[in-house]
Amino acid sequence: MINRVVLVGRLTKDVELRYTPSGVAMARFTLACNRPFKSEGGEQQADFINIIVWRKQAENTANFLKKGSLAGVEGRIQTGSYEGQDGKRVYTTDVVADSVQFLETKNGQANQNNGTTEQPNDHQRSRSEYQHPQTQPNYTRVEEDPFANSSGPIEVTDDDLPF
Repeated sequence: MINRVVLVGRLTKDVELRYTPSGVAMARFTLACNRPFKSEGGEQQADFINIIVWRKQAENTANFLKKGSLAGVEGRIQTGSYEGQDGKRVYTTDVVADSVQFLETKNGQANQNNGTTEQPNDHQRSRSEYQHPQTQPNYTRVEEDPFANSSGPIEVTDDDLPF
């Protein structure tokens, strides 16, 4: 069974960051995602999707996104229910995010990469990248590819597999 969601939209308000009693970070926000059509009156329609993010990603989201920020979310749908104060059952639907992508720079300009893999923003770079910046991406060159001239199957033992 598959339960995957990919969304792109704008935050409707600032991220709400909380911590569980055991100290695990959890953030909530709502993403406004435009529908691919307009109403009969020509108005853009949107869905307002509740998002939940956990741990370090939650803290990063709260630190770098705010109301109006453009974000991409990948995760899964989670449903639940609880008994409201009036005694009636209240049903909930949220997206639990595995990944939140910041699609604008801090000053609010969209990244202009047309869907290609983006370079990390300053807040996404690791400490080692600041200490040892690379002048070029670390890609394997074709002439350095050890499998480029291979004509048959490549032998791989169980010890070579990471899982």
